[in-house]
Amino acid sequence: MATLRLEIVTPEAKAYSEDVDMVTLPGSEGELGIYPQHVPVLTTLQPGELRILKNGVESAMAVGEGFVEITGDSVSILTDMAIGTEAIDIAAAEAAVERAQAAMKADNTAEEVAAIQASLANALAQLNVKRRRH
Repeated sequence: MATLRLEIVTPEAKAYSEDVDMVTLPGSEGELGIYPQHVPVLTTLQPGELRILKNGVESAMAVGEGFVEITGDSVSILTDMAIGTEAIDIAAAEAAVERAQAAMKADNTAEEVAAIQASLANALAQLNVKRRRH
């Protein structure tokens, strides 16, 4: 069976680099399922759950905003966050949601509002992925 090379890179490190059977990701137009031999696509990634099917076993990651390049044999993702389900700390994510919600009540510049909204979206993505998987 043909596979895809999935590469996920964050500002900190290469978060994932393996051959997989299928990837499902939260794209700008909704959920996008990618199998080997997919047509080339360049799209944006939205915060949410990225699902990986490898050898019949599905795993998940919480991902943030970013960009996705799809070719017939690879999926390359550049994102600000990629955390495996097992590494998600619910208490820390809940605290981040509370901090972001409190910060939204203050008088902020447009840049600060965008940063707060991104932080909130990433924390909510982590919570949703962890709660769905447990």
